[in-house]
This record gives sequence, C-alpha cells and structure tokens, in this order.
Amino acid sequence: MTEWKPVCRIEDIPRLGARRVQRAVGGAVAVFRTADDQVFALLDRCPHRGGPLSQGIVFGTHVACPLHNWTIGLADGCAVAPDEGSTPVFQVRVEDGRVFLDAGELASLGLEPSAAAASSRCDCPEALQP
Repeated sequence: MTEWKPVCRIEDIPRLGARRVQRAVGGAVAVFRTADDQVFALLDRCPHRGGPLSQGIVFGTHVACPLHNWTIGLADGCAVAPDEGSTPVFQVRVEDGRVFLDAGELASLGLEPSAAAASSRCDCPEALQP
C-alpha cells in the first residue's frame, strides 16, 4: 500500500514554476506546476550535468535545464532528442489542494550513483525521434 506524504499546497508552487522538497539523502525533489495546474515531480537534477531543474523554465509539460537548456519531460523525466538520458520521476497526488508524494519513492528513488548521470538510452518514445 502506498503511503502518501503531504509536501505542500498547490498554491505554494508558482504556475510555470517549481518548489523543492528536501530529502535526508539522495538530493532534493522538484515539484512542478504547469499553466493548467498539472503537478509533476522529478529528481532536482538534470541528467546532463546535474543542473537544478527546479530553477529551469517550465513550458507545457517540459522544463528547460538552466545550465545548458536541455529539455526534460515532466511526465517521464526523459531528455528530448537529440539529447539523451533521464532523471527519476516521482508519483504525485493532488487532493483538496494538497500535494502528496509517495513516501517510499522519497526514501529510495535517485539514490543509486548512476541516477544523476545521463544514461546511454532512454526508453521514452520522444527520445528515439531523430
């Protein structure tokens, strides 16, 4: 059974922006809000050089890394071609204006050393486009 941890209210996240959620280990999680109030969460680390995605520009359902302008999908964590790699995605639930993250994922996702490094291939369909 999933244990959901409340992290903020949706209005605490600026539209087309992000809020960081600190973890004891494994780096922060960036919680994003789109223009139409969709909420997504990714490890706050670009797969390219570890840039803070929470400081990037949100457009549609993507975020542009502030360091080298890589575009990362908010729903799948995958870099958009021609770039390659991905960052861990965290499950999000919004109820009555409150934003929740999966406590198990908060304790485990993105803790392995390779999580911050770009992978050689991403299984995301958009990453396979020329």
